[in-house]
Amino acid sequence: MTEAANNAKQPEFQIQRVYIKDVSFEAPSTPKIFQKEWQPEIKLDMDTKTTVLAEDIYEVVLTLTVTCTLGDETAFLCEVKQAGIFTAAHLDPQHLAHCLGSYCPNILFPYARETVSGLVSKGSFPQLNLAPVNFDALFAAHMAKLEAEQGAEA
Repeated sequence: MTEAANNAKQPEFQIQRVYIKDVSFEAPSTPKIFQKEWQPEIKLDMDTKTTVLAEDIYEVVLTLTVTCTLGDETAFLCEVKQAGIFTAAHLDPQHLAHCLGSYCPNILFPYARETVSGLVSKGSFPQLNLAPVNFDALFAAHMAKLEAEQGAEA
């Protein structure tokens, strides 16, 4: 094989672009919520979605939805869809799935976390710093669940 042909088969990964696809912040109980003692309950929901844009080019969207309640009132609801366009070439299916399902969301999370923090602060609520997320563990759990479901169907 020529050197060019040999190099063409090497795994390739590149970040082409990172961007906000959608953002929403609602504070339905203001201003009366500011008069209450601040002992919030924070709920974080996450989701990822991958779209094939072209051969070896993917859009990965990480959605974070943060709901903050005080008792039965919603203090705020914040949703950020942080997206990225990635090149992932010459990867076997298992490595590609891990790359798109774990590695890419791990790259996007700090951007989404910063956006959530900024929106919460601009809403005049106390600082909110989301804890780091172990996307490898979440991906492994998702794959184990899929394998169990496929085993149950067989």
